[in-house]
Amino acid sequence: MALTVKPKYIKEPTDLQCGQAVLAMLADKTAEDIALLLCNERETTLKEMFYVLDYYGISYNRQRKQAETKDQLPNIAILSLETPRCWHWSLYFGGVFYDPEHGVIRDFPQSKRKYYWEILK
Repeated sequence: MALTVKPKYIKEPTDLQCGQAVLAMLADKTAEDIALLLCNERETTLKEMFYVLDYYGISYNRQRKQAETKDQLPNIAILSLETPRCWHWSLYFGGVFYDPEHGVIRDFPQSKRKYYWEILK
């Protein structure tokens, strides 16, 4: 299994590569590695997120769940957030948010709706 033990923060290379950055942090790769694997340097779909997780052997729960607070999240999760600007991918790992746009933060970036998919160890 290629799941990282502790993610290294990766800032999204462009405004459209938050998904690639999240996947790279989980798999201990670069955002460029993920973009090449997907042949996609733009927005990442949920299907593409699942493809990369499967490719690297990272186990996850396919069921989308909603969270309002940090306390409702599992230990590791991929987040889909409706931010004021757009829908955005982010990573929650061990009590910390590794957000490709906003940095390493202690709570959700500003977002109206918050969904997640649990990453299993």
